[in-house]
Amino acid sequence: MAKVKIMETILRDAHQSQAATRMTLEEMLPAAPMLDKVGYYALEMWGGATFDSCLRYLNEDPWERLRVLRKAIPNTKLQMLFRGQNILGYKHYADDVVDEFCRLSLKNGIDIIRIFDALNDPRNVKQAIDSTKKYGGMVEVAISYTTSKVHTIDYFVDLSMQLKNMGADIICIKDMANLLLPYDAYELVSRLKDKIKLPIHLHTHNTAGTGDMTNLKAIEAGCDIVDTALSPLGNGTSQPATESLVATLKGTQYDTGIKLEDLNELTKYFNKVAERLSKDGFLSPKVLKVDVNALIYQVPGGMLSNLISQLKQQGAEDRLLEVLEEVPRVRADLGYPPLVTPSSQIVGTQSVLNVISGERYKMATKETKGMLLGEYGKLPVEPNKDVIKKVIGDAERITCRPADRLKPELDMYRKEIDKYIEQEEDVLTYALFPQLAIPFFQRRQAKQKGIDTTIFSKDNMVHPI
Repeated sequence: MAKVKIMETILRDAHQSQAATRMTLEEMLPAAPMLDKVGYYALEMWGGATFDSCLRYLNEDPWERLRVLRKAIPNTKLQMLFRGQNILGYKHYADDVVDEFCRLSLKNGIDIIRIFDALNDPRNVKQAIDSTKKYGGMVEVAISYTTSKVHTIDYFVDLSMQLKNMGADIICIKDMANLLLPYDAYELVSRLKDKIKLPIHLHTHNTAGTGDMTNLKAIEAGCDIVDTALSPLGNGTSQPATESLVATLKGTQYDTGIKLEDLNELTKYFNKVAERLSKDGFLSPKVLKVDVNALIYQVPGGMLSNLISQLKQQGAEDRLLEVLEEVPRVRADLGYPPLVTPSSQIVGTQSVLNVISGERYKMATKETKGMLLGEYGKLPVEPNKDVIKKVIGDAERITCRPADRLKPELDMYRKEIDKYIEQEEDVLTYALFPQLAIPFFQRRQAKQKGIDTTIFSKDNMVHPI
């Protein structure tokens, strides 16, 4: 067994999972030389919610963040998270947009693109795989791990084989809700190593307190790479702590080769960043508590806080247990989608409506209708017939790949923001987040003209002086 490789998530998933993705580029840069010398396999630093957060809250150009970090971290691979045909947005985009996004991500400094689909529909990752290959990037395809009557070890092995045949260089087990238990991890990784013959990468969280044990059993089964987060933003809803795993494996056949002294330097630095995030109200001690709900109701940490806030708005916080019990029923009705963006939001919101309205599916969101219609792709099993009837009636359901119904979009987006374009990447920023991009471009123009941008209010919109 070769040494285990570590992908560090401190610059992306760690602060996304614990602190609403609010770490700034300014806070990342002083740590860049230290991160670069540790000997990590890769640093995850882009994708996921970083793009949205840069534009919405931090007034940063996400592309500039990527370029600056690439320059500051010349020796370590940079990795991003990419939601297949959704890219980083919340709807399906045409193939030309997916292709261009892969091209420019790699051109600006990304080495590895981790591609996944919320429903595990291989058709929704095909374009991203092909484009990443075309432009010379490394393709890591993720299986969204979940448990249900259909999501067996056999299911995931078969799915991984399909993804290998589509061009995956690495298979990632993406356990976003910390549902993968240690002995199941051992079995799954053993089977994948035996059958797939590709490097296996495990991504888990520590929401239910089992993440360290899951990583260890996966490593014993032959897992090649694991995701961890430096302890100032590690554990809880984030990834298991880097330092703990490095110390555990030291001197064994799995030794990572990483020095605890180097990590300690980083820990001290990121403790200060964590203090700032805490002071500004983004980092709560609640994210570090072991939450057994994750195992009982399969509700990821972010989804749980979402449900609580939805119930608060309705003045129905006391009904949380009813909603948590409704989540697995709604998930079964909708064909057992894994609970990850966007399906976690769809199932969660529908569960709240079912409980609050007093009649199941009396009200259905447009996203629930979209899922039943096939707008998000093929569901793991056929949804409940009665629910289909009640929610979408006799409407015709989509059986093709959803993106096959989309015409090329890039030229249209280009025309729409012609007067704002300063770099080719701007078109993609607008394509993904039009409501955030325009105010961002306006602030950028104003700054170049020497206009005081304090005239821009906090809602990100331009206001007359």
